[in-house]
Amino acid sequence: MTITYIVRVENRPGVLTRVTEVFRRRAFNIESLTVGHTEMPGVSRMTIVVETDADAGRRMEAHLYKLVNVLHVDTVTEQPSVFRDLAMIKVAATPETRSQVMQLVDVFRARVIDVSPASMVIEITGTEDKIDGFVDVLRPYTVLEMARTGRLAMRRGVSEPAAAGGASAAADDVAAA
Repeated sequence: MTITYIVRVENRPGVLTRVTEVFRRRAFNIESLTVGHTEMPGVSRMTIVVETDADAGRRMEAHLYKLVNVLHVDTVTEQPSVFRDLAMIKVAATPETRSQVMQLVDVFRARVIDVSPASMVIEITGTEDKIDGFVDVLRPYTVLEMARTGRLAMRRGVSEPAAAGGASAAADDVAAA
């Protein structure tokens, strides 16, 4: 089972290391990790994707809450949420193949963000499967370079994170164990 966490943390040096160390100590492999600023000054948002079972996922959430700089943890795996990845792909594009690549860009609703005489850089957002499919159809044109963000997630509707430092039921479960 793939579990997606949204973790709000204080934007301080070393927080990313401490969060990833919690996963490492418990032998979890992080499949995807994205970090960025939020609408609140001094707060960063991490989207972390791991492959594990639901019980271990709840324990991991509780362990994250034990970290001083963690403000809120939200497991959105089974919540109504929007998931997106971003990729930038540099593909070889000669004058002869450029129009064919442009047609693929249109079909996948991607965007060309840079053009040079021998290549194009394309930006695409969507699900992981959509991006994988796009990369597969570009391979015959020679993919020169690719960078992907990993999954971003946001709950649908109006949702407010719990107050900073608030405990969750998962944290209580670990404390009781």
